[in-house]
Amino acid sequence: MNNAQSMSVSKVKTAGSALPAWWLVFVRELTELWIGGKGLSLMLIYSIVLGGMVYVFSSNSELSLIPPKESVYEMLKNAMAISLFMGLIIGADALSGERDRATLESLLLTPANRKQIVIGKFLAGLSQWPAAFLIAIPFMNILSQGDEILGPAIFWGAITGTLLVVAYTGVGMLVSFWSSSNKTSYFVSLGIYIFFLVPAQLPGRAQTGATGQFLQWVNPLAAVNHFLSKHLVNYEPFSLFWSWLISPAVFALLVVVLLFFFAGPGLRLEAGKTSWPWVKKLGRMMGLSIIALLIVLSASPARAAHPAQSSTTDDLQISIDLDYSVVKTGDTVEYNTLVTNNGAEASPPLIVAMNVINLDAQGDTVDPEDWSPKRTQYMESLAPGQSANLSWIINTILDGDYMVYMVLIPTPAGTESTSQPVATSGLHLTVTPFTRLNPQGVLPYVIGGPVLLLVIIYLVYRRRNQQIDMGGSS
Repeated sequence: MNNAQSMSVSKVKTAGSALPAWWLVFVRELTELWIGGKGLSLMLIYSIVLGGMVYVFSSNSELSLIPPKESVYEMLKNAMAISLFMGLIIGADALSGERDRATLESLLLTPANRKQIVIGKFLAGLSQWPAAFLIAIPFMNILSQGDEILGPAIFWGAITGTLLVVAYTGVGMLVSFWSSSNKTSYFVSLGIYIFFLVPAQLPGRAQTGATGQFLQWVNPLAAVNHFLSKHLVNYEPFSLFWSWLISPAVFALLVVVLLFFFAGPGLRLEAGKTSWPWVKKLGRMMGLSIIALLIVLSASPARAAHPAQSSTTDDLQISIDLDYSVVKTGDTVEYNTLVTNNGAEASPPLIVAMNVINLDAQGDTVDPEDWSPKRTQYMESLAPGQSANLSWIINTILDGDYMVYMVLIPTPAGTESTSQPVATSGLHLTVTPFTRLNPQGVLPYVIGGPVLLLVIIYLVYRRRNQQIDMGGSS
């Protein structure tokens, strides 16, 4: 046993009677991660990446005009994705790295309970998330430009990010528990990260339908992204999308249970456990269950066609409460539409869609998806004489002259029928140029963050080398 190994053993033994073993392991791992390990280096790379993103947002003439809500959401989403990767890497090194460095044996020889060793390492692995989130907050503040999105983004980012970091760090430690080498642990962890990340980046068309929605809901990362986009960007109430937080919460709980109550007590010098045949059976059962569920969802019958309705297009009316508006690029325009059924019979289900047209023939074609978080709204049948009010939001992206109009579409009675849309009068938008984000104003944050971290790294390593020299001289 070398000096480092005997030192770690003596630390646990001498203070074991006063402090719990998990706390001693936690302090040991925290010190190794942030003073002698990769913690500060990862934070430096992380801050450079986020700073580069903010500078691109501010220097690019089109990206600088993206609405603050979408900018903050994109920053939060990317900050969480990088933090999850860091948590997974730290977790993947927790046990297999000790095996490779020949330090796990000395730790297992201490009186510490195996589960408490795992708990201490797990808590130390989570420590990167608070630091990463604190670094991201100033960048989100810049992109929010005073918008009210900042508070909810910090609140929900802290909650959802914590759930995902707990799960990903735990998954990394589970992989490390089963891996005989650090290379294997890193490789498998990277595969798991890509496995969850790629479906979350699929285009919207691939996420429609019962099967697509289920795959997005069951993927913790995709579910969190969907919840944040709907709640923070699209103004959807929490009550409509709270169910998208179930999968990340269940995933985190499942990982913690497996890590502490299955892997933790069985921690040993070799990878894995001595006997685990029931795990293979459980894995096969879960896989077959998921396949069966996907088959049932994909084979579910299509929604029945709506029966023919007796109301005609002449009975339906839609109006808009704003005729024109002069705004600057980056501003938000809010207006309402009123849908009324003037007929004697109930209307079919209704659809209201928004469209934006550039009045300048030489101008750029408008993509409504960039201009509004909600382009289409669906309504149930309206009773005779009933009216319904719908709220809309437009984020002015480019300067110019534009016409916004709304279209009311009655749902066709069947696959071999059609319906006559009804349009509103136009909303004339005159958008004058105005750039909100200033690259020169962003640079202090972009440069200052990494420079501050470099100073901290220098001071930490200098202090560490002084302690080593003092220990060597004594």
